[in-house]
Amino acid sequence: MKKFLIVLIVLSVFGCKKYVVSFEQPTNMKLDNLKLEVLLDKKKVQEINLKATNAMPEYETAKLPISDDGKHLLQFKVRDTTFSYEVNYPEERYILVSAFLKNNGKLHVGILKQQYSFRVQR
Repeated sequence: MKKFLIVLIVLSVFGCKKYVVSFEQPTNMKLDNLKLEVLLDKKKVQEINLKATNAMPEYETAKLPISDDGKHLLQFKVRDTTFSYEVNYPEERYILVSAFLKNNGKLHVGILKQQYSFRVQR
């Protein structure tokens, strides 16, 4: 039983390498039902539908796998535009993604990256 417990602990410590990505739901109603494709190293890993809200922004969290070297190209495809960012594990394990409209009416997807978890309401 002790061996099983030790193996379980070792696997949980070394097998949980993932990026934690939180997607902020927009407060601008023009961005309601916006489809956001998430690509990791140019491979589609997830699709998120953003739901606009008039209240406090909500967050949807996803976990993305990483490779051994920990360096990846994270891309977000919205309509006909792709936004690309380089991320490094473990220095930038937690990522916060926010879509918003600029003053000229163009859409922009920005990210915040850090080593420690963001304090967001869920």
